[in-house]
Amino acid sequence: MSETKIYEYVWLDGYQPEPSIRSKIKTTTDDTPPEWSFDGSSTQQAEGASSDCLLLPVNTYDCPLFADYLVMCQVETGEHETHPSNTRAAAEKILSDEWWFGFEQEYFFTNKDGSPLGWEDGTPRPQGDYYCGVGADNVQGREISEAHLEACIDAGIELTGTNAEVALGQWEYQCFGKGVKAGDDLWISRYLLYKIAEDFGVGVNLHPKPKSGDWNGSGMHTNFSNEEMRTNGSENLFTSMCEKLGEVHEEGIANYGSDNDQRLTGLHETQNISEFSYGISDRGASIRIPIYTLEHDWNGYLEDRRPASNADPYKIIAHIVGTLT
Repeated sequence: MSETKIYEYVWLDGYQPEPSIRSKIKTTTDDTPPEWSFDGSSTQQAEGASSDCLLLPVNTYDCPLFADYLVMCQVETGEHETHPSNTRAAAEKILSDEWWFGFEQEYFFTNKDGSPLGWEDGTPRPQGDYYCGVGADNVQGREISEAHLEACIDAGIELTGTNAEVALGQWEYQCFGKGVKAGDDLWISRYLLYKIAEDFGVGVNLHPKPKSGDWNGSGMHTNFSNEEMRTNGSENLFTSMCEKLGEVHEEGIANYGSDNDQRLTGLHETQNISEFSYGISDRGASIRIPIYTLEHDWNGYLEDRRPASNADPYKIIAHIVGTLT
């Protein structure tokens, strides 16, 4: 029996304003994935005359697809220095597993021409029936969403739920994690989504407003808490955290994804991008204080509703924790 292991290395490239996911496969008899180099000149991470960049494995997952393992990596330069595109390194310095995050990742499934699933014959009837809908007239892509859910669970990623979203062809899944690994899990869950959609001949669109007009955009609402919020909370603690986030609202927006102004208009359950607000059970606010938190005597979590669907989770969690600690 062969002792060769198949490791599928996953990393983020240097494209702007948002990185793309890259991958390549290594076969080896090593029991743990070794460091590995790649051509950074092909990923906007190096010049051709000095093109070597390094992949440093940071988390390994059971692979539910082709390989034995998925390997989340961060990138160093050929001189073993943190690469400028490596947003994970900054998040890791300030995060501990005391911080819990729940990302609500929204996205659209798309045809090869870029149109959302279900829009092949033109614009469908207005939104209303699609959210958590049932039936062929109301849902497109359920089989892909369910295959993705199973794959993530098999990989050890804690998806806590999934549902059809407000627009036809739009979906959401909720990904829970602790510390910087929460960002790793979200990126690997995205990678699995792209790979599984490939098998169905379908694309994935993470743009925050792929369809203009009276259609909801795609966000990545970020729920977060630390030990004090969960076990020793108070109204003053939660409102003071909201106030602190409001003081650096522009900085937050800068870290929360590109083209977010197209989504944060003050309509479709959003606050306007130029304004900051918070409120109890208010889905039109920048920060929502959930009813759960009130019902548990101000012990619970907050939901930051500003991040866009294409945002880098490492930047989101670094901003939140850096602001509140």
